[in-house]
Amino acid sequence: MTPPTGLKLTQVNLDTPDPAALARFYRRLLGWEIEVEQPDDVILRNADGGVGLSFQRERAYVRPTWPAEPGRQQMSMHLEIGVEDLSAAVDHALACGATLADYQPQDDVRVCLDPDGHPFCLWLID
Repeated sequence: MTPPTGLKLTQVNLDTPDPAALARFYRRLLGWEIEVEQPDDVILRNADGGVGLSFQRERAYVRPTWPAEPGRQQMSMHLEIGVEDLSAAVDHALACGATLADYQPQDDVRVCLDPDGHPFCLWLID
């Protein structure tokens, strides 16, 4: 099925209790600039023109659990971030404020958690 013309994925939204703080984390992690900053919504633009990230205030935010556990808040999505040097990327993510998840399902991928607990994967680009 061919989609209607004009459809383009422009950004991914992450819920957070503090949009400005989470946007600053991803700004340091990715090196992107803040394009819009409002009290309940902050948008980072990809310098390469790709999909951006938006951080929207969720007053009832519940930190997700990784890996999933019955009866606990589960992640609904995660970001995949390709890297050329996995060890250096993990060190950078940790310096930015991420934590390394206890559970690591693959040798060539590292699951990290942002300050609000959203999982993101650093994976080796071939």
